[in-house]
Amino acid sequence: MVRLRFRGDLDFFLRSKARTGTVERDLREKTSVKDVIESCGVPHPEVDAILVNGQAVGFDQTLANNADVEVFPVGNRPPMPTEKHLQASQVIEFVADGHLGKLVRNLRLLGFDVAYDQKADDRRLLDLMVRENRALLTRDRRLLMHAIVQHGYCPRSQNAEEQTIEVVRRFNLLDLIAPFTRCVCCNALLKHAAKADVIEELEPLTKMYYAQFRRCAGCGQIYWAGSHFEKLEKRIEKIQAHLAAKSGE
Repeated sequence: MVRLRFRGDLDFFLRSKARTGTVERDLREKTSVKDVIESCGVPHPEVDAILVNGQAVGFDQTLANNADVEVFPVGNRPPMPTEKHLQASQVIEFVADGHLGKLVRNLRLLGFDVAYDQKADDRRLLDLMVRENRALLTRDRRLLMHAIVQHGYCPRSQNAEEQTIEVVRRFNLLDLIAPFTRCVCCNALLKHAAKADVIEELEPLTKMYYAQFRRCAGCGQIYWAGSHFEKLEKRIEKIQAHLAAKSGE
């Protein structure tokens, strides 16, 4: 019998009957610890450390019966040498699946590079993830379990602001927040634009009341501190306040 204890919030992935964090498996043959963990519903990118009978191991460690396994997420890991950790503590480039549009918009608003195509299928997501070395953001745990996924995260909440806080905390991004530097539509960086260069594209009242503009280097979208700007600032302040409170715990 293999006894697995899932620490931190990894019980999110377990069936309701196993939400105590403990699962037992009776193995008929030697099996990798990665496969045993994922058979419980926990994707490997969510796992940062594994102890088998008190010893740190990698995903390729094989298990037989009569083993005690402790499984730790990022942020709730036991003291051990850095090389024993299985996940990078910081990733700054992402690709998100088509169901996370509001999260993508929030992350781009904070200045983070998030590739997104609402119509992209799983294969396209995985190809882009590998090609550009991005972390995968998805609530599809089966997609996260794909063998080629190296870095990824499944937002626990269904609320976009809470998801944003989760991702920033998971990938240690708080100090890298740079609001209003990236296009929320296409993900390209924003550049300063002289009013004279964009004036022909502005509405009459915008021409009259605003003097500072930025243009997206990708799609050409023009940005300025209009009536919507204050709402966006409040959203950012709310997210940053939550992050600061969590980091102080």
